[in-house]
Amino acid sequence: MSDLMKEWQGVIEFFEKRFGGGLDIDAIIFLIGMQELGMGHRKLSKDEKVDVMHISVCTLLEPYGYYEFMGRDEDGWPHFERKKKLPHLKAGEQNKLMREAIVNYIRKEQLTDDSFRWR
Repeated sequence: MSDLMKEWQGVIEFFEKRFGGGLDIDAIIFLIGMQELGMGHRKLSKDEKVDVMHISVCTLLEPYGYYEFMGRDEDGWPHFERKKKLPHLKAGEQNKLMREAIVNYIRKEQLTDDSFRWR
């Protein structure tokens, strides 16, 4: 098993311990978006859920130079600017990139059960 896959298993265990089993990569991306939104647990519209996913993707890909954080609007929602176009990736390559980005996010943020609290 590769180092990335071992670390990915650790990420899955972290999130499943906190939020229950059966989480896929989309659920984890959503949870990271909620963490980055920082508005606590709340009811979201379908459009807001899509926006939360976008916040997460931008946050996860910012260290790779694809996005830059621009600030928050008057309602507290973070906004990003695309800095460069994402390369065309096959599904498996996209999945690998996002897993790597999530592993790096967990490392960078030094997330623990106590720190992941919908800041």
